[in-house]
Formats: sequence, C-alpha cells, structure tokens
Amino acid sequence: MREHERMLSGGEARTTNNRMELTGVVHGLRALRRPCRVRVHVDSSYVKNAFTNGWLVRWQRNGWKNAEKQPVKNRELWQLLLTEAKRHEIEWVKIKGHVGVELNERVDRLACAERDRHALATTASGGLPE
Repeated sequence: MREHERMLSGGEARTTNNRMELTGVVHGLRALRRPCRVRVHVDSSYVKNAFTNGWLVRWQRNGWKNAEKQPVKNRELWQLLLTEAKRHEIEWVKIKGHVGVELNERVDRLACAERDRHALATTASGGLPE
C-alpha cells in the first residue's frame, strides 16, 4: 500500500463548524485524482454517523427531511460529499478531538489559522465578508 500526504486548508467567513467539517471532507476527497481506498479520520460524529448509521439513506428516501420532518441542514454540501464519496471506497474512523492525537491537533491548528485569517479579513473590510 502506498501512502501519500497532501495538506489542504481553507475557510469561509461567517460559517458553521458543521459546514466546515463537510467542506473539508469534500475537498479532501475531491483532491484525489482517481478512485482510491481511503481512510477518513474525523472528529465529527455528524459526518461519520451520516454515512455509517444510515442517516444519508433515510434523508434521501424522505426527500431530504430529517427525523423531525425538517429540511436537512447543509443539503448542498451533503450532496457534494455523496458525489465525491461514490468515487472511493471509504472507511470512516471517528477519533476524539483535542486529546493529543497528532494529526487531529495538526488539522485543528490549520482550522484555527483559517478562522483567524477570515476574522482579520472581515474586520479589515469593515465587517463585510471578503
């Protein structure tokens, strides 16, 4: 098995943690040039459980409504993620965040740097998103 590493980071102004969790996985999978066997480590139960607990299947079957019959939040990102996920064989691995897991801590530092960069850009532009 060949292993490769490519670090990607990015962010958006005025967003949510869940949107960034989804966006990160979408872009990570999209960066793969051909179908691969992938182990995706996430500290987000939201992302992992949607795949491993059948949430996505139920949401689609129910017209993108959740168990409370409300529209699924971030539907457009879930649809992008589904498209990317179909290209690959994915093993979802849930890890605890902020407990000293080296790669999780590294990703958290990148995420915080992006958050701070966007906060500075928003402040510099008079509170308008860049």
